[in-house]
Amino acid sequence: QVQLVESGGGLVQAGGSLTLSCTASGRTLSSYAMGWFRQAPGKEREFVAAINWSGGSTYYADSVKGRFTISRDNAKNTVSLQMNSLKPEDTAVYYCAADPYRGPASTPKGYDYWGQGTQVTVSS
Repeated sequence: QVQLVESGGGLVQAGGSLTLSCTASGRTLSSYAMGWFRQAPGKEREFVAAINWSGGSTYYADSVKGRFTISRDNAKNTVSLQMNSLKPEDTAVYYCAADPYRGPASTPKGYDYWGQGTQVTVSS
């Protein structure tokens, strides 16, 4: 069983930056595809970014491309999401997700394990 814990959320002004981290316990993540999703109030959970097991392939939603960067450190069992040039529409609960069987996916169905989420609020 994999437990994922997100951290690094908070309140930031528009144009600012935050770095989210996802730390895993229970299993090593070195062979897992990892993803970040977000969910705003009243909206469905949406894809933000994903990374393959080695970190050699990354994928982004169009809405964050060029502003967010996903990375991983398999030695530390962590995945990070660097968020720059934040906008009020980035406000949401951000979730980390992991999957041991499939490649990086852009839908929630592609992941078996989820963290509890961390709140990101961007003020205008």
